[in-house]
Amino acid sequence: MNVCIVGTGYVGLVSAACFAEMGNDIFCVDVNPKVVETLESGKVHIFEPGLEDLVKRNTLQGRLHFTTDLGEGMRDAEVVFITVGTPQRADGSCDLKYVDAVAAEIGQKMTSPKIVVDKSTVPVGTADRVRGIIAGELEKRGETIGFDVVSNPEFLKEGDAVNDFMKPDRVIVGTGDEDSAKTIKALYAPFARSREKLIVMGVRSAEMTKYAANCMLATKISFINEVANICERVGADVSEVRAGIGSDSRIGYSFIYPGVGYGGSCFPKDVKALIDTAAEHGYEAKLIRSVDEVNNAQKLVLAEKIKAYFAPQGGVAGRTLALWGIAFKANTDDIREASAIEIIKELTAQGMKVRAFDPVANTRARAEIGHIENLEILDSQYEVLNGADALAVVTDWNQFRNPDFERIRGALSAPIIFDGRNLYVPERMGKAGFAYFSIGRTAVE
Repeated sequence: MNVCIVGTGYVGLVSAACFAEMGNDIFCVDVNPKVVETLESGKVHIFEPGLEDLVKRNTLQGRLHFTTDLGEGMRDAEVVFITVGTPQRADGSCDLKYVDAVAAEIGQKMTSPKIVVDKSTVPVGTADRVRGIIAGELEKRGETIGFDVVSNPEFLKEGDAVNDFMKPDRVIVGTGDEDSAKTIKALYAPFARSREKLIVMGVRSAEMTKYAANCMLATKISFINEVANICERVGADVSEVRAGIGSDSRIGYSFIYPGVGYGGSCFPKDVKALIDTAAEHGYEAKLIRSVDEVNNAQKLVLAEKIKAYFAPQGGVAGRTLALWGIAFKANTDDIREASAIEIIKELTAQGMKVRAFDPVANTRARAEIGHIENLEILDSQYEVLNGADALAVVTDWNQFRNPDFERIRGALSAPIIFDGRNLYVPERMGKAGFAYFSIGRTAVE
């Protein structure tokens, strides 16, 4: 099948590479010539495990192409995917300017019937909006060309996106057109060989499903973080509580890991967008708003623990904190809405020096937060420790799970660890001579 994918971010590039891997002929369109040049060389501009190999192989074998020209990209395409960004406005609503721009250009340049697929995360009603924009552009041209607009939301986890695409739990297709549904089903058929995974529904239901799914997962995270905060105050251990509730099949263990809150490009934006969508339709989404409020507070829990510990010793001003992990989660270089950034801003504003390290996000971090006073970003996991007053672990990278504790203790000016991901066992940390503070568990001092 000939497919055009507009946008080469996490969703667009992963989709393109995986579709190409199954034998389809894919044209990727991006407005940035440097990005296109990089991709044509077989390299990728984002960090996602397994993605570069897919891009390189399918580019060399002639199934994956890149261009800045949408007309060229969609000339022979049966299906055109819109996978551009949908940034958050200051008021929390979703900004559709990039989606609108692509829709307009499709209407200006299409020369044959197309199935246009909204894969970007967009508010309910966007497919109708895109349909109207394309139809308007065709009318300006005096052209009558058949097209349909389908909703096909993505459910990819950054850090495991390739695997999620290759082995999806489900494929949601929102359309009222039977032929469009058959075409999209044929495109996804290689990813659903063991069982039927395609779920066809109304367009608006498909758009809502994406937001409902992300808000449900965000709710689980905020719930366990609130439980963790209560555990600390009543003397319970959230790790034991998690084991107890996770064994209930109605709850499960996924997304109930306590920590420093959720971040990234999806959950924060989608939660706020659904709150805004509800408000536009005269409804106050009280539960979802609370999920957002709990998460915003949770991002600063570790910073508050650090400030409280040093308060009797004159405060954090003039002290140095070693910080492991800047990315919002492991296996990505994405620092959007990362808890580490909020922790860094809070502590450096109080006069604390922060030396930070991340296995892959340092370059992005230097570009976006390197200007913060009292912040230094280093390229060595252990160098950041030298002479620091404490270590804070913020991202759950595997290499942080079993570090050299003797080396840590020897490098720090005092053996103090603030663990925002509960990577270590409190009893063991106490026996190793550390003061240890985690989330929802009794501190070791």
